[in-house]
Amino acid sequence: MALINSVISWLMKKRFHQIELFMKYPLEVQEEWFKKLISQAKNTEWGKKYDYASIGSVKEFKERVPVNNYETLKPYIDRLRKGEQNILWGSEIKWFAKSSGTTAGKSKYIPVSTESLEECHYNVGKDMLSIYCNNYPDTYIFDGRGLAMGGSHKITEINNENYYSGDLSAIIVQNLPYWAEFIRVPKRSVALMDEWESKIEKMATSTISHNVTNILGVPSWTLLLLRRILEITGKENILEVWPNLEAFFHGGVNFAPYKKQFEQIIPSENMHYMETYSASEGFFGLQDQIDSDELLLMLDYGVFYEFMPMDQLGTENPETLSLSEVELGTNYAMVISTNGGLWRYIIGDTVQFTSLSPFRIKITGRTVNFINAVGEELIIDNAEKALTIACQKSNAIISEYTAAPVYFKEGENAAHEWLIEFEKEPENIDFFTETFDNALKSLNSDYEAKRYHNMVLREPVIRVIPKGVFYNWLKSKDKLGGQHKVPRLSNDRRYVDEIMSLVN
Repeated sequence: MALINSVISWLMKKRFHQIELFMKYPLEVQEEWFKKLISQAKNTEWGKKYDYASIGSVKEFKERVPVNNYETLKPYIDRLRKGEQNILWGSEIKWFAKSSGTTAGKSKYIPVSTESLEECHYNVGKDMLSIYCNNYPDTYIFDGRGLAMGGSHKITEINNENYYSGDLSAIIVQNLPYWAEFIRVPKRSVALMDEWESKIEKMATSTISHNVTNILGVPSWTLLLLRRILEITGKENILEVWPNLEAFFHGGVNFAPYKKQFEQIIPSENMHYMETYSASEGFFGLQDQIDSDELLLMLDYGVFYEFMPMDQLGTENPETLSLSEVELGTNYAMVISTNGGLWRYIIGDTVQFTSLSPFRIKITGRTVNFINAVGEELIIDNAEKALTIACQKSNAIISEYTAAPVYFKEGENAAHEWLIEFEKEPENIDFFTETFDNALKSLNSDYEAKRYHNMVLREPVIRVIPKGVFYNWLKSKDKLGGQHKVPRLSNDRRYVDEIMSLVN
């Protein structure tokens, strides 16, 4: 195993030299990918519509092709899901990464091509380990197994052909080469289980006996698994189960609220944490420095980047900046064109550049208000519709509200705390809460998954706020007037705690 570890470590370090190449020549690499994407899509329906064959520059591309979101591309994606091909991308599309967050439906389905799997998502694993080996050259990470917290997928048959939808992580696990089964746990059949309660149990029991050296997953679900392992084994901490555990590769939600909990459950100075930036639409960033959580923008994954200043968001013909034009410390909405057939697509994240040589970023939020404490991606549209349903069914009227997460603490799962000022209170607040919760589940599949059996998210905490509190809060901040509004959703507790201090 020591020999295998040395050989793989050497290969990973070799890949790091390719990473250094795009760090040194970022604009050239992006220009090369732009030309390649346009060329590969010129004979598709979309490519012919915008005459990709005659596009000779990024400037022409921006002038000719509109900025898109999921709703504008949805008619094309719906046709892909019905079996039509050569619409947005030239190669066959059979996989769709399922993700919540749309205003018009419960889930969105992002096309995943063979090229996006090979050129983007598979490279992520190599690069993540390459950077890790470069930062920690004495690692023994390959002496054991990697534990991956994957999602699930289902098969839909259309026109006697199989088309698949599911979590992106599950799509990656399903398509990994056979040899990967020898370096990861649990086995594929367990990793792709649909029922999460049984899956956590099976993952715990099937991985305890292995020499796990690294874990990849979303912090909330990973904590759930680790705690179950401690319950089964009766151990005090995870190092008593896996003494050689040295790395946790995490992403999906803000890690800060979880870090102390991980340090308690894995009490080791030699435990390393590395952040990743992935979405159903692609993979965009990796933490490449030991002493900083900035993310290196990954430029050779089949993604062409544009960056939209926030004052352009929502305008009829928004202007975007190329990589050569961005500035430090400015909020940008990220716009991508990909080798999966997304063209000038707003993914909904906002970023700031922390370095221009090489290009490093930090995620600053979403283009809309949201709560994403455990991967539930709750947006205002979900909240407004669910509150409307709850009010209709409980004969209530809301005048103001705001919400924020309640993060994990000892013996208690996460939750959403809702501060609501009613014009007319519901006759039964418990019925209101239950109705609201069920409405959110029906509107948002990620929220529904996290609420399953209270495993990650417990029932919403509804606090009835006396009339006038929101007004007094705005007044205290000198923000009275029509242009000032109570923030509806926030991913931190600043506003909720300020308002509750007035109530108390």
